[in-house]
Amino acid sequence: MTIIKINAITVPADSGDELARRFAARAGAVDNQDGFEGFELLQPTDERTTWLVLTRWRDEESFQAWLNSPAFGHGHRSAAERSGGAAPQPVAVHSELWSYQVADLATGAV
Repeated sequence: MTIIKINAITVPADSGDELARRFAARAGAVDNQDGFEGFELLQPTDERTTWLVLTRWRDEESFQAWLNSPAFGHGHRSAAERSGGAAPQPVAVHSELWSYQVADLATGAV
């Protein structure tokens, strides 16, 4: 059953463009991971400052395998860090991970 992981990232109001730029710089980094089904970066369209990173996975085991893989660490480093430079200042002021599964409306089962 598909599971959904949402990373809710709160950034200062003037830092959203930088967050989007950083995600664009590593676009596709998770695409070939076993069990990965999709990715979306959701930008708020109101006064909120929380962006949502939504990923879909075949199952929890696939997500955990990626989370514990070298690819995860590599994908979360900046281009500067990958070439031996210093890490950029963090953009986020807070983040939390939410976990969901798609409800089976046909049967009402969870």
